[in-house]
Amino acid sequence: MTDVANAEGTSSGTKQHLAWALVLISVAQLMVVLDGTIVNIALPFIQHDLDIAPANLRWVVTGYALAFGSLLLLGGRLGDLYGRRKIFMTGLIVFSVASLLGGLATSEGLLLAARALQGFGAALASPAALALITTTFPAGPLRNRAFAVYAAMSGVGAAVGLLLGGWLTGLDSIFGLDVEGWRLTLLINVPIGIVTALLAPRLLAESESHPGQLDLPGAVTGTLGLLGIVYGISRAGTDGWTDTWTVASLAAGLLLLVSFLLIERRVEHPLLPVRVFMNRTRAASFVAMFFAPAAMFAMFFYLSQYIQEVMGYSPIQAGVAFLPFCFGLVFAAGLSSNLINRIDPRYLAGFGTLLAAVALFGFSRIPHSTTFPPADVQAGYWTDILPYILMMSFGMGMTFVPLTLTAVHHLRAEDSGIGSGVLNTMQQVGGALGLSLLATIATQTMTDLGTDFATAAQKAGAQATEAQQTVAAHQIFTAGATDAFLLGAALMLVASLVTWVFLNVKHQELATDGPEAPVHVC
Repeated sequence: MTDVANAEGTSSGTKQHLAWALVLISVAQLMVVLDGTIVNIALPFIQHDLDIAPANLRWVVTGYALAFGSLLLLGGRLGDLYGRRKIFMTGLIVFSVASLLGGLATSEGLLLAARALQGFGAALASPAALALITTTFPAGPLRNRAFAVYAAMSGVGAAVGLLLGGWLTGLDSIFGLDVEGWRLTLLINVPIGIVTALLAPRLLAESESHPGQLDLPGAVTGTLGLLGIVYGISRAGTDGWTDTWTVASLAAGLLLLVSFLLIERRVEHPLLPVRVFMNRTRAASFVAMFFAPAAMFAMFFYLSQYIQEVMGYSPIQAGVAFLPFCFGLVFAAGLSSNLINRIDPRYLAGFGTLLAAVALFGFSRIPHSTTFPPADVQAGYWTDILPYILMMSFGMGMTFVPLTLTAVHHLRAEDSGIGSGVLNTMQQVGGALGLSLLATIATQTMTDLGTDFATAAQKAGAQATEAQQTVAAHQIFTAGATDAFLLGAALMLVASLVTWVFLNVKHQELATDGPEAPVHVC
């Protein structure tokens, strides 16, 4: 009886320890994801306080994404070589220090440098966090639930960032604090990051390190190549695809990535082993994870502007409008983590991507006027917005969990960090590329419709009042946004097609552990 009691106590203690470990990893992942959007609502206040030129203001957001996306592969490999808990803690400390510098910044240059340093810290912590789930939780239902929570944090982070950013930005006016509210959007990371890093040794076991040399030529060419691609994509969204710096950056990035691939085929310890991509299911997961976030990020970008600019919501009201997305995604992620034990991931992710594509198509039907003079047509939140937010959240929750599982399943122990890095890189680069493509389509539509309105007004000899000009601007923006949503639906359908055709792993296999059969490539 005593032995049985001890065994039960040990099992209960182990589960409690795993629960706290998951909380720690989830908090870290939520923090690095939401920082991509938390400063969005605060941008006008940052611009005023630091006297930042309008053309440079976007780099407060894209500077973080640029460093994050381009350094993920390096961060994942460092975790494989030197221990994932160690790199996880290092990333959190770097992230916290950078947040402190950004929150106390007194100039544009210091703030942008701090945001880039934040991206570097996130690139170290995020792939290590995903890899630590693999090494901490046993294969089967426990690991599936852990991945569900991780995927939910990755999905709701952007929406939570909008809500939290709106609330923190207004705190100085609500409580009369001496510090500007926008600084709190960065300073809030400092205590959270430091406490999380200090608790890591107590709750997370260090992964086995895998001795080997760091592939410096690969690290340099791979990082700079991704940097060039992400920078070029980000610049294209605002300056166009024919801009000189856009073309030069993309060309240099492609050239460096080709050099990177050639180097990886020849070195003994490559930064990115080709064997990571040799599994058909894993490769399909990476590709699907490239297209799905591209469409989701576009939803946040255009819908948050539409709700504020056209519907007249305040920043905090706009954040609250996205709360149902958080609840729907968390519910769907929990549901899919249970269903994955009985249903193949192809069907869950395939259904999820199809549902998300329908939601984006629904957003593309937001009513607007394209005739002159334009009527003041607006969507209703309860009828035209909320149903599709819920549909999108449910679809993403059903998609992220199975694709996260299949992307890292059966990876070799020494490759789990870089596999996690590839998955995160696909999400970041895919989101940047998708947003730039959609921005190009939306901008072209807005330009064409603006020209049509101006021509019609000239023919009619009418002088538009300020109110009429505002209505026209709202209708022009809505027309561009709906075209972007339609293209987003097409991108989500590509992700769905890849999932249905190539994701062939069975649900029974996800309950097994250990690497797949060796593949004789570097």
